[in-house]
Amino acid sequence: MKIKTLASALGLATVISFGASAAVQQVNTDQAQNMQPMGSISVSSVTGSPMDIRHELAQKAEKAGASSYRVTEMTQGDHWHATAELYK
Repeated sequence: MKIKTLASALGLATVISFGASAAVQQVNTDQAQNMQPMGSISVSSVTGSPMDIRHELAQKAEKAGASSYRVTEMTQGDHWHATAELYK
């Protein structure tokens, strides 16, 4: 009985976390050709890994009302800097 409850809870948690992270998705150049651009965003002074900067971009894109974003520039010096194009 406990195994069924645990499996159900894990399944629900997976669906919830996927739904939260799927709100804004990163696309490539080919995918972006069929989308409507709506501006650009940038983030800087981010420490950590490339995944951290992608997370920052996704949060900013979501706040701007975008459904997708495409990274157009990503550089690393002392900190990460990235620019992305937003799409509806």
